[in-house]
Amino acid sequence: MTIRVRCPAERCGVVFEPPAGWIGRNLHCPACGERMTAKPVEVEASLAARPFLRGPEPPPRADRLPFTVLLDSVRSLWNVGSIFRTADACGVERVVLCGITGCPPRPEIAKTALGAEEMVAWEYEADGRRALTRLLADGLCAVALEDTPQAVPIDEVVWPARLLLVLGNEVAGVAADLREACALHVAIPMRGGKRSLNVAVAFGVAAHAAARALERRALATP
Repeated sequence: MTIRVRCPAERCGVVFEPPAGWIGRNLHCPACGERMTAKPVEVEASLAARPFLRGPEPPPRADRLPFTVLLDSVRSLWNVGSIFRTADACGVERVVLCGITGCPPRPEIAKTALGAEEMVAWEYEADGRRALTRLLADGLCAVALEDTPQAVPIDEVVWPARLLLVLGNEVAGVAADLREACALHVAIPMRGGKRSLNVAVAFGVAAHAAARALERRALATP
């Protein structure tokens, strides 16, 4: 079966067949050079048909922190479920799902979330950059979990009081346009041959560190 993708650049919009295995990964349009996440045209159409979706509101919890998570084009539903479970454990207030990231209810998400997807508020917005812009306008401070030249090691980070933690695709990472809109980049130092962690594992490391910092700030505030 032939899978086609469309360049998102308004000046281009060309439809082409990506290399095998590149669906869900970042590549460059062969016509204009635009960096993009490869989404099948059929998936793109279904996302456009439901550009915004909000999940059921979970019961109110006093232990929630001023902590929002944005997942942009996380391909694995099992990773999404694992992130929901960790988000609940770390007191995350809301998870924003974007791009090709799957939404509850899905059995694959439920298998690793173990009910956490019903305990953490979530919403879906097809365009990750639009979602990020909206959340920044609400007063959140965006932090990309990405190893870039300007990234701060995780044990040196001063976490913002109203945190928006941004994570990207398992292979391509956080897209360039989202990275550029983030006030801070955070990296988890690696010692082995592999230079990155699974996205759900990396989220667990960062979310726990951020949650502890937010808790300490709340306790220190009169």
